[in-house]
Amino acid sequence: MQLTEQLLTQIAWAWAALAVILIPSQVINKAPYGRHISTKWGFAIPNKLGWVIMEIVSLVVLLSCFFDGENKKSPMAIFLVSLWSLHYINRSFIYPFRTKTTGKKIPLTIVLFAMFFNSVNASLNGLFLGSFLQQPTWDSITIFRVGFGFSLFAAGAFINIKSDNILLALRKPGETGYKTPEGFLFKYLSCPNLVGEMVEWIGFAIMAWNIPALSFAVWTIANLAPRAIHHHQWYKNTFADYPKNRKALLPFLY
Repeated sequence: MQLTEQLLTQIAWAWAALAVILIPSQVINKAPYGRHISTKWGFAIPNKLGWVIMEIVSLVVLLSCFFDGENKKSPMAIFLVSLWSLHYINRSFIYPFRTKTTGKKIPLTIVLFAMFFNSVNASLNGLFLGSFLQQPTWDSITIFRVGFGFSLFAAGAFINIKSDNILLALRKPGETGYKTPEGFLFKYLSCPNLVGEMVEWIGFAIMAWNIPALSFAVWTIANLAPRAIHHHQWYKNTFADYPKNRKALLPFLY
């Protein structure tokens, strides 16, 4: 069967719908890694190795699908691929080696699930960007949309990285425990790093303006919003003096 833009879009719609369907399960069941680690998920591998393996998939698969695509690579497509690549270079080769997680592990099952998830998202987006995305006509609406989307992407990336830096600085060499983060958006949210990543990919979807990019934004929210809620509850249950004004997802609201 020949892959057409219509077929790829239909697959992406179905993939996004699956994310929405699974949200209740994501809210009920905590992903068993990090502070929510569980031995029930079987064999585990070193945390840093797991992160590298499951995140590098997004980079490799997207670039492979993009460059294998039949279309001439438009400047807009190259721009979007570059943003995706920068994010996943950080997640694959920089962030894991900055974490102080010596001795911590992640279930291999979770790594395999993440690899599948990242492969589907990267394939859908790489195929669309490499085979079907056309260079936009730069009318005023498109300029505003791309500018607004990029602003969200950049703001989300900044929030994500700065929040990660605060979290990474909490542990001194040799420490593996958890502490209450302070400063920046932690004043209002328990997990601004996760919220920043959601904002980042919403911005990407607005810039790209296609269903595969939208499906990835939906999946990002479906995965990270429940995790932010779980983290928020964990902080409240773990630290008796945890700030009562902090929220899980939306400052001052929830």
